[in-house]
Amino acid sequence: MKRFALSEFYAVLMTILLAVLLPIPGRADSGRGVLGLMPVPEKVTVEPGKFKVDENLGIAGQGSASPRAFRSAARFMSRLGSRTGLFLKQDFLADQSFQGKPGIVYNCQSVGKLQPNENESYTLTVKPEGISLTAETDIGIVWGLETLLQLLSSDEAGYYFPCVEIQDRPRFTWRGLLIDSGRHFEPVEVIKRNLDAMAAVKLNVFHWHLTEDQGFRVESRTFPKLALAGSDGLFYSQAQIRDVIEYAADRAIRVMPEFDIPGHSTSWLVAYPEYASAPGPYALERHFGVFGPAFNPADERVFAFFDKFFKEMAGLFPDPYIHIGGDEVNPDQWSASRPIRAFMKKSSFATNHELQAYFNRRILKILTKYGKKMIGWDEIFQPGLPSNIVIHSWRGTQALVESAQKGYQGILSNGYYIDLCQPAADHYANDPIPADSPLTDDQKALILGGEATMWGEMVTPETIDSRIWPRTAAIAERLWSPRSVNNVDDMYRRLALVEVDLEELGLTHIKNQGMMLRRLAGTPDIGPLVVLAGAAQPLKGYDRGNQGVTYSTLSPLTKFVDACFPESLVARAFKVKVDRYVETRDPAIAEELRAALVRWTDNHPLVLPYVASSPALREVEALSLGLEQVSRTGLEALDFLTSGKTPENNWTEGRKQLLAEARKPKAQCELAVAGAVEKLLEACAANGK
Repeated sequence: MKRFALSEFYAVLMTILLAVLLPIPGRADSGRGVLGLMPVPEKVTVEPGKFKVDENLGIAGQGSASPRAFRSAARFMSRLGSRTGLFLKQDFLADQSFQGKPGIVYNCQSVGKLQPNENESYTLTVKPEGISLTAETDIGIVWGLETLLQLLSSDEAGYYFPCVEIQDRPRFTWRGLLIDSGRHFEPVEVIKRNLDAMAAVKLNVFHWHLTEDQGFRVESRTFPKLALAGSDGLFYSQAQIRDVIEYAADRAIRVMPEFDIPGHSTSWLVAYPEYASAPGPYALERHFGVFGPAFNPADERVFAFFDKFFKEMAGLFPDPYIHIGGDEVNPDQWSASRPIRAFMKKSSFATNHELQAYFNRRILKILTKYGKKMIGWDEIFQPGLPSNIVIHSWRGTQALVESAQKGYQGILSNGYYIDLCQPAADHYANDPIPADSPLTDDQKALILGGEATMWGEMVTPETIDSRIWPRTAAIAERLWSPRSVNNVDDMYRRLALVEVDLEELGLTHIKNQGMMLRRLAGTPDIGPLVVLAGAAQPLKGYDRGNQGVTYSTLSPLTKFVDACFPESLVARAFKVKVDRYVETRDPAIAEELRAALVRWTDNHPLVLPYVASSPALREVEALSLGLEQVSRTGLEALDFLTSGKTPENNWTEGRKQLLAEARKPKAQCELAVAGAVEKLLEACAANGK
């Protein structure tokens, strides 16, 4: 059997698959096999045959004793039973010894270390007579079992795994997700279910943003006032921190803390105003932005404080790295302080950047003393810092390139800001090392990977899952799979499958929409609101905060916009059909488009009773009316295209103005389907020419 990269396998089948699968987003082929895998493995050999799954299936480990592999296998069997409904006979939670042939055998040579550049590779072989999973470390066993679970398929005879051989390893060693618990506190159960989801798509770094102007979220026994005064009582005890670290480690995930200094530090200074660059007192920030309070680099007491603090945190967090933030330092306090200006003059610091570089060097010395490596946002990339720090790029890829050219390791988050509600396709196209990178091979090796960042201004425990998933799975694939795996349409097809798979882990990214809409409507009958939400999506980037509404940590994030998914996959599927129709003029596609447009046109009268009875929904009336008007325009354009008639110029111009008005923000949302209707309009104009 030919061995090939899975990307080639996709290329051979894409023409047929896209024609069948894309018209129905999320359609799951029960024989999904390798075509349902996400991330795509490095190499796959497809063999004839199936390994049938029944109640007698067992699993057994060989090689190095690994509690992590053991527990991963136990979770695998539990999830397999849940997906199939089979009453598996092996008492896998208590013992993985198996009398007879177990069916699945895993074998690892060593217990992997949770650190960059550890061996994460695995080989998975499925044959009709049995399944073998081998890896150098138990980390590879964790990832291989996730791949095997994604292979689960079914037919009229029951469940099975297709026969394959997969040789897999990640492209990047650093594949992370940041969750900001500083701005809005996220309970432990939220963290844990997202760790489960991270493992499902082979992300291996949980970046825990624990301090912000709005809250200090970790217990310090050395300085207990930090959490007691700076958190509104919402913080993690050290016992909870250790529990999360252990939970993550079982899933081959590192937990890297971030303590943001010297700026974004109001919550620190609530407890210890004497370490600020200007006199206090200070209070927790309720709003969001870049604020003035900053630590005083000229005060030697500050570094004695951090020495004790980081000694404690180094003992609490076993990860090799501690993130110091270092971003968006407001220099106003530094510039206004006579003692700080005098210190700068004495030290020959001409700029505030040099002052921050001095602060960073002092912190680096402390972290090194306690066996930790320093990582910070790209503002810390200043002359004079040794090259053993890591630059975390959020402002652009140029900092990543420049730092690598100067010998610094780096990771990318620019382009992976999932809080900005950008399409998965945008994140998917964003590569830490693009094909046209100017870096040499040695310099490319310094790019460790990337992180999706879930900043916390606009999320609560109720909405955070929907802002992270499923789009982060596309980022996970970009960081794991070969660069050649880049077909956007196929990514969306598989993303729809993974989106459903993730629900079994307790994620609320799908189900909470219905709950939120029912609460807004005050009734269980929310069909018209679901239709409207499917055609809309939240404003992109930072536009939501520029609509005349001032948000704070106390604002309810329970509006219609919060119930909408960040990216409308309904609208994307509609656009795909419009593109096909404009290219092919297929009458069958025209009828599918017509059915969708009629449904949206007829939906507005159904929304009006909700608007009348619920003050919280009155803001969506204009959005709903816009959907009706856009859809009527689409129907008119479709009539012209199917009949071959050409519209008058005044019709075209009038409809363009209507679309422009409909695309303006309403209820902090945008009509995601308007762009595709505009393409129908353009096709009408092209007919006239």
